[in-house]
Amino acid sequence: MTSFANPVLPGFHPDPSVCRVGEDYYLACSSFEYFPGVPIFHSRDLVHWAQIGNALDRPAQLHLPAGTRSSGGVYAPTLRHHDGRFWLVTTNVSGGGNLLFTATDPAGPWSDPIPLPGVPGIDPDLAWDDDGTCYCTVAGVSQVRLDPHSGRVLGEPRRIWSGSPGAKAPEAPHLYRIGEYWYLLLAEGGTERGHAVSIARGPTPAGPFEPCPDNPIATHRGLDHPIQNTGHADLVQAPDGSWWMVLLGVRPHGGTPGWHVLGRETYLAPVRWAGGWPVVDEVPLELPAPPWPLRPQAAEPARDDFDDAELHPRWVSPRRRAAEQWTTKERPGWLTLRAGDGSLDELGVTFVGRRQQHLSCRVRVRFDPGEGRGGLAVRLDERHHYAIEAARGTVGVLARIGPLRTLVASRPIPAGPVVLRIDVAAPADLDDPRDGPDRLTIGVEWSDGTFAALATLDGRYLSTEVAGGFTGRVIGLYAAQGTVHADWFEYERLS
Repeated sequence: MTSFANPVLPGFHPDPSVCRVGEDYYLACSSFEYFPGVPIFHSRDLVHWAQIGNALDRPAQLHLPAGTRSSGGVYAPTLRHHDGRFWLVTTNVSGGGNLLFTATDPAGPWSDPIPLPGVPGIDPDLAWDDDGTCYCTVAGVSQVRLDPHSGRVLGEPRRIWSGSPGAKAPEAPHLYRIGEYWYLLLAEGGTERGHAVSIARGPTPAGPFEPCPDNPIATHRGLDHPIQNTGHADLVQAPDGSWWMVLLGVRPHGGTPGWHVLGRETYLAPVRWAGGWPVVDEVPLELPAPPWPLRPQAAEPARDDFDDAELHPRWVSPRRRAAEQWTTKERPGWLTLRAGDGSLDELGVTFVGRRQQHLSCRVRVRFDPGEGRGGLAVRLDERHHYAIEAARGTVGVLARIGPLRTLVASRPIPAGPVVLRIDVAAPADLDDPRDGPDRLTIGVEWSDGTFAALATLDGRYLSTEVAGGFTGRVIGLYAAQGTVHADWFEYERLS
């Protein structure tokens, strides 16, 4: 039997929100401190997704002040299609609060933000009733009627339903009209191991809501399952009438307590209905194919040669990507980076990277430090990263773990371009309950393909369980001093 692999969007792609227009599906995820923000994906089968852009790709749309902390910035979006337009509502916790954007094409351009000063809280959702009234529901869970064109609220927010008694963090509300009822879906239990999805229904968008007697309808808490932290879900109906849920989850590895390093990822699960309530079984790593033809997207190229004037939408930077910090025009076929306000430890670093999406992978870059200093880094945040840094005549491995920063190893290299390489390998077997989730081997690859490893580092220190926060690893290039260049960047999945 044909099957497909979960997650459908591996790597740091949390808080998924999905909508369908005809036979096309579109999905948005949180982006936190990274610019451009809110990646947008397209699919024809809910299984294969391709990034078609970022909704917030202009400074006028996404204001992330210089002091924006990691795991600040843009929180959970809701993506909807209504009245011939796409609507995206989200929260910038670092500057602007709740904001609304619209587009006729989900690939962009998206509008400048419509501020929603009267909408409190985070995780806003949009839903329209039959007479066109728009309801905005937020974590907590409260709701207010909204004029989405102006951002003006119509009345005061009112509390509606806040999930299971005693469950913490009722959040990620989504409101739907399905049959004779309005259903209110939400996450609860926190986005850690206790995460869950619950639902209630009522006769109107404002309720009153009765909870499902079998809540939570989706959770892996307390299960010996490779996918954990399942929650923050959204529902979508396929053209054949079947229902599906996208939700986030993580894949902890290593010993106890388990460490997840890729961030919260997007998973897909089938939904069946019983007694007027949706039912979701456990989310397996392998699922039977949906009951329609699979339509694979073109595979992302493993290598980026920086031949285009603009970077692919998968490339992101912390807080900003100023025009003076990068270009592909100064040295055709190369990415040129100019140092900003210091090293990887600083908020103003010049860094461009892509999400690590596989538990085992190899990253290589042909890098020319010139008269500057920079290199290849695996970044979780300013206080948790590993890097191989090149300067004229030398290369070294740097590790930052919390308050500690050290030069792990160094060696001389010839002048000119050098291939920097990082191999990430998940362990096949655990010998000790304290084993970490993976190991990163960092070094230089010579022209004959020989790999000269300088250091092998434990990956647990670049995990959420150690660092905290809401993001995952991003692997990329940085400039710490002066101007540096990259000829190509290659990301290869190893398993």
